[in-house]
Amino acid sequence: MTLITRRNALIVGAAGSGLALSGCTKIVMGDSLTRSAGFQRVLANAEAWTLSAQRFLLSGGAMAREYSPSDISEKFKANGTLYPGGEDYEDAVLENFAGWRLTVDGLVTRPVSLSVAEIRRLPSRTQITRHDCVEGWSAIGQWTGVPLGLLLKTAGVLPQAKYVVFHCADNLEGEPEKGGMQAAGQYYESLALADAVHPQTILAHAMNGKPLDVGHGAPLRLRVERQLGYKQAKYVQRIQVTDTLSGFYGGKGGYWEDRGYEWYAGI
Repeated sequence: MTLITRRNALIVGAAGSGLALSGCTKIVMGDSLTRSAGFQRVLANAEAWTLSAQRFLLSGGAMAREYSPSDISEKFKANGTLYPGGEDYEDAVLENFAGWRLTVDGLVTRPVSLSVAEIRRLPSRTQITRHDCVEGWSAIGQWTGVPLGLLLKTAGVLPQAKYVVFHCADNLEGEPEKGGMQAAGQYYESLALADAVHPQTILAHAMNGKPLDVGHGAPLRLRVERQLGYKQAKYVQRIQVTDTLSGFYGGKGGYWEDRGYEWYAGI
């Protein structure tokens, strides 16, 4: 196992972002899947985000431990909701998520709407990290996705913003197979803005080199590597920037938090 230092993370992160942006430049010059204003704005902000991430690392921001490919767990448990159900999600699965869109809105100056195809073509970060579940198990997996900070920068977060809320597709109705044994309710999560823009906080679309499967949160899931597993929201549809958590569902900042879990689940 290898521990990634801030210096190594800076080098790898900068190189990775550069390669990804180079690949995206070819796409921008083409005709397919690149005409959306949101997609173009994200690309335009990629270089500035790389610089912001470097400054974060150099300023002493804590990074979660990263591992080598040989450390990836043979089995990574698909926990919580395994299949959201509902006609909309079932149709999305049948269409391979071609019509699925992610919205970034709320306290922003430029709301963003992106298809999964567009998100997969954006500058990305790949990280191999350990997932620690509050139930007591852990697993190491490789995640690839767009840095959340890049999406937020593109949307233009307003000065009064404090939190980011993740709205998900899984509406738990009490069925154990859907992860809702404890109580019914819409699944959601939230982060402080400072955690949302951490370099290792990504909106993942791939796991272990392959597109996410349904059990692990397809098509998009949150990875916030310095917090426990219940913060890693799956089936993300909307990201809403806000100055308060009151008024969202149970008002405590997340599905499990509304049921007694800690809002900040740092490890």
